[in-house]
Amino acid sequence: MNNESKNSRNIPLPIQREVRQRCGFGCVICGLPLYEYEHMEGWANVKRHVADEITLLCDQHHREKTGGLLPSEAVRNANNNPYNLRNNISKPYTLHYSGKKPKAKIGQLLIETIDEGCGTQFIPLLIDLIPIIGFVLTDGHFLLNLVIFDEYNHVVLNVVNNQLVYKADLFDIQLVGRKLTIRKEQRNVLLEIIFDTPDIVIISKANLFVNGLHLIIDEEKIVVNNNNIEFHFHNSTISAPVGISIGEYRGQAAAIGMEKIDRYKNT
Repeated sequence: MNNESKNSRNIPLPIQREVRQRCGFGCVICGLPLYEYEHMEGWANVKRHVADEITLLCDQHHREKTGGLLPSEAVRNANNNPYNLRNNISKPYTLHYSGKKPKAKIGQLLIETIDEGCGTQFIPLLIDLIPIIGFVLTDGHFLLNLVIFDEYNHVVLNVVNNQLVYKADLFDIQLVGRKLTIRKEQRNVLLEIIFDTPDIVIISKANLFVNGLHLIIDEEKIVVNNNNIEFHFHNSTISAPVGISIGEYRGQAAAIGMEKIDRYKNT
């Protein structure tokens, strides 16, 4: 590392990831997934990036620490026992969705509907009767519900009525601006989602697992990996209460549906 790199305030990406993992991907004080990197001994004093000397603080606690209202000793104690790791789940974060016309973009396919009155339900993606992405619309507001599983059918991320929480024991989770990225390994993305408030949720990249089904989403295609079936959408838009339905299904017909799917047996 050259002298310029040593003296740069930009923390190297591997060190950032190590800090995120150690801190449970949230503020060590309160668990909020919106955080900043904090040199516990003060950057001006150390002018170096050592993972064990860096922690995560939300904006409020960062300002309190910088202003002297939050003692350094309290930060160090929280760093040794982070909020999210104590609970194995992040502090809930409220997403700000509203309006009368929610939309979900899955790869290049835009799915939308219109609020038809109190209690309108909109399910852009349904797998085995589980709304992977769903909205409930009422009086000009709507609530996002979303669930993401790993290949063992364990829930790793959940949004319940706009309240976002995620497991704190994954390889890496980043919420930067509107984009949340979950990685199973360094180059293995489980989910890349953009909360384009007030009315759009975008899944730009994903490996979705449900009951032995594996769905791959990227900007070029949607693939049911079990049967190696591909769907290609190029800036397409559909309007329907249920957009894509895969696997077991009962009820109102989906715009795009597929019931007969081979299943992996090791999940």
